[in-house]
Amino acid sequence: MPRIESTAARLARLGFADAARAAGLVEQSAPALDDLLDALADTADPDQALLSLTRLAERDPAVPGLLRSDAALRGRVLAVLGVSAALGDHLVRHPGQLALLAQPELDDPRTALLRAVGADPADPLPRASREDALSALRVGYRGHLMHLAARDLTGEAELLAVMAELSDLAGAALEAALAVARAEVDDADVRLAVIGMGKCGARELNYISDVDVVFVAEPREGADEAKALRAATRLAQAMMRACTAPTPEGALWEVDPGLRPEGRSGPLVRTLASHLAYYRRWAKTWEFQALLKARPVAGDMDLGQSYVQAVDDLVWTAATREHFVEDVQAMRRRVEEHVRAEGERQIKLGPGGLRDIEFAVQLLQLVHGRLDPLLRRRGTLPALAALSRGGYVGRDDSRAMAEAYAFLRGVEHLLQLHRLRRTHVLPQDPAALRRLGRALGLQGDPVGEFTARWRRHAREARRLHEKLFYRPLLQAVARLPESESRLSASAAAARLEALGYVDPAGALRHIAALTSGVSRRAAIQRTLLPVMLGWFADTPDPDAALLGFRQVSDRLGATPWYLRLLRDETAVAARMARVLGTSRYATGLLMHAPEAVAMLGSDADLAVRPAASLLNEARTAVSRHGGDVESAVAAVRALRRRELFRTAVADVSGLADIETVGEALSRLNDVTLQATLDAALRPVAGVTRFAVVAMGRLGGLECSYASDADVMFVHSPCPGVAEREAAEAAFAAANELRRLLALPAPDPPLMVDPDLRPEGRQGPLVRTLASYRAYYARWSSPWEAQALLRARFSAGDEELGADFTSMIDELRYPRGGLGDDAVREIRRLKARMEAERLPRGADPALHTKLGPGGLSDVEWVAQLLQLRHAADLPSLRTTRTLEALRAAAAEGLLSERDEEVLAGAWRFASRVRDALMLVKGRPGDSVPRDVRERRFVARTLGYPPDGSEDFLDDYRRVTRRARQVVERVFYGD
Repeated sequence: MPRIESTAARLARLGFADAARAAGLVEQSAPALDDLLDALADTADPDQALLSLTRLAERDPAVPGLLRSDAALRGRVLAVLGVSAALGDHLVRHPGQLALLAQPELDDPRTALLRAVGADPADPLPRASREDALSALRVGYRGHLMHLAARDLTGEAELLAVMAELSDLAGAALEAALAVARAEVDDADVRLAVIGMGKCGARELNYISDVDVVFVAEPREGADEAKALRAATRLAQAMMRACTAPTPEGALWEVDPGLRPEGRSGPLVRTLASHLAYYRRWAKTWEFQALLKARPVAGDMDLGQSYVQAVDDLVWTAATREHFVEDVQAMRRRVEEHVRAEGERQIKLGPGGLRDIEFAVQLLQLVHGRLDPLLRRRGTLPALAALSRGGYVGRDDSRAMAEAYAFLRGVEHLLQLHRLRRTHVLPQDPAALRRLGRALGLQGDPVGEFTARWRRHAREARRLHEKLFYRPLLQAVARLPESESRLSASAAAARLEALGYVDPAGALRHIAALTSGVSRRAAIQRTLLPVMLGWFADTPDPDAALLGFRQVSDRLGATPWYLRLLRDETAVAARMARVLGTSRYATGLLMHAPEAVAMLGSDADLAVRPAASLLNEARTAVSRHGGDVESAVAAVRALRRRELFRTAVADVSGLADIETVGEALSRLNDVTLQATLDAALRPVAGVTRFAVVAMGRLGGLECSYASDADVMFVHSPCPGVAEREAAEAAFAAANELRRLLALPAPDPPLMVDPDLRPEGRQGPLVRTLASYRAYYARWSSPWEAQALLRARFSAGDEELGADFTSMIDELRYPRGGLGDDAVREIRRLKARMEAERLPRGADPALHTKLGPGGLSDVEWVAQLLQLRHAADLPSLRTTRTLEALRAAAAEGLLSERDEEVLAGAWRFASRVRDALMLVKGRPGDSVPRDVRERRFVARTLGYPPDGSEDFLDDYRRVTRRARQVVERVFYGD
């Protein structure tokens, strides 16, 4: 007795639920199982695993020794016993099958199961020969099932592979059952194919499920069709009996032919022609949905493949049928009504269950698959991945759906493995929940952690299902031009008001203009608009979005691809709505290049293009126009407009941060300057070398959408050319460059500003390298050295540009740093600029450039640190503000906290400036005082609809903290 209590205490500590009972089992087997207790304790259900193991050891005393000596076998066996009482029973009845679990892989299941029933796998029409074929089939099937379960439970096989192998195993069992049937029925006159439907057809079967099938038959050459069909029917019936008949080893599963034409009222077997005649004339929507999964699994595979190919075209045109979407939605509602008794714990049919995901995916496939063959996948997860790749489902939504589906399928497998019963209802018994949780690797609080994870996945699946399944856009896509659905004026006005349109009357006029008439264009607009209006309402400015949509549609409506793109690509329509309702700037760019709508469907299409690629494209455009300089530069400016739109959309969509946007805009301006300079230099080729030096925000790779191109021009006469002639040629090229980029055109100009050159507007527009060197040596002031911190080569002669930047290094990175007098002068200049340059009436606290803690404050701090220390610290030699701050912090010149505060303020102020341009379509430097404008800017920056005041508070707080750092670092000693 004391020993039992000691063992019981140990077992309780190891996690056995009924320690006293477990101790008794151990005692009965003692000492054979003592050294396996730790391994047993790691299983999903240690008590169940111990019970099954003691029974197995009674049948075969060698089992414990085998488990001790083979770690892989021990892991597989105990994993199965801890989850599946039914497979434990099977192993006790057939201990010889323990050897299967020691094998890494088993033979092909079709071969193995045909041999199990005494049939020749090499025979085209194999026939069973064993008297106990049905029992042998079940034993062989469960041996393979047990091996797969072991690999599943030990993590050796992933979910997709498990479902595929279960499906292939079911197909092999059907093939063996057909061999049994051939031993009973004369099939000499008929070819019979078994078509897997549902999960079996999709290769996503679970452990215990009805196997849905359809039978198709053809008479052999010269045979009577009626006689052949009678034989095929008897053969199919015998095959089904072979799977479902009771035996000492039980049954396999139900074979369900209910998905055949006319259901249970129709003939069990039809010819291919009969199938097609029915589908073309009488089939219901649900039958086409079911055919998505059709796959030949047994019998005459050539005939089965002919069937699948023949019905394929019918499947992918099903969405054009009248009331298609409504039928599928009604089916979903009926399914939900059938499971009210089980409620939320029904993981297959309940809210947030597997059927939610499967229905959503299938509907999207049927709607879009007729135009996109890449969506024609049988399996749910492969189809979901294809939908995501095609932009029909957002990547995050797809990922969340796939995770929920994988989790729920895994739970379903564990539920069914326990007793090998068809069940989809989560138990309420804590012990059963504990087994599920532990099987999923949840050891701390298996019940609580499992329940929380299940609820989270179910909730997410339901949310995504409602978003995708009931999305009205599907109706628009499915009905196509013949739809009679349209908005009445009163319904549209009511909806517009409810959605928050400021000018419902104006919105109605736009809607009327878009939807009037009987053209195909108007019909598609009538189906698109109810969806688009809702998307517009989610943007900061729905009225502007609708106006922009009308303008783009007016320009592109006659273009075949435009409305088709919006109709078929949900991602394009949604992103277009967001852009139109967020950015007047981007909308304006789109008006002059409406074909750019095509880039809205993919994040990859919105990625910043490499500058080298853009320059090649721009130079090709220039070369195409030969001597027509203005046309050549117009093509370059059109390219710039397109890339500005790409960057603006990426910005609005949250795909690019402020540093990425600044660099993209700056590199684009470099490309524009270079390609235009190529054209401007043609008349003076061979006279002088010419380079454009970027200054200011262009030099710092920090351009905003409204930035001019601050530059200086440097030239160097070619050998043998007089300096005066070279200077005149350089002056002409510089002016031509400025003129070409400022010409009136539909495309945004790039204003070239050379005012940072020596002597400003009073000095020569272009200088030689020697002239710059002489000026800087004699006349330069500290502010010019400060301005040169941003100087970098932008366009033209690269060697000349490098010579220039090398020449100015000793000025902008002075040896020994700045003297005290120079530092005081820079501080005085900064203070005077703050007092004098702020626009009249502007609120200093809200001015992003010149206000306290704004861009100027942060940039001057970085530049002063560079002037004082860059000569000794090469890491500070950068034209970029944030890089300079990071380097200063790394060198110990700034604390990490100060660097974080300054960089945060610079980013925030830069984002506000860009948002002002995006929202209003014109430059701005101050946080808007107007509440409506400020709300638009806040929404563009990612704040919620009611976040305008939070945005204002955040800006004041961030800049206030930055100003405190500026006071200490810039103005302090």
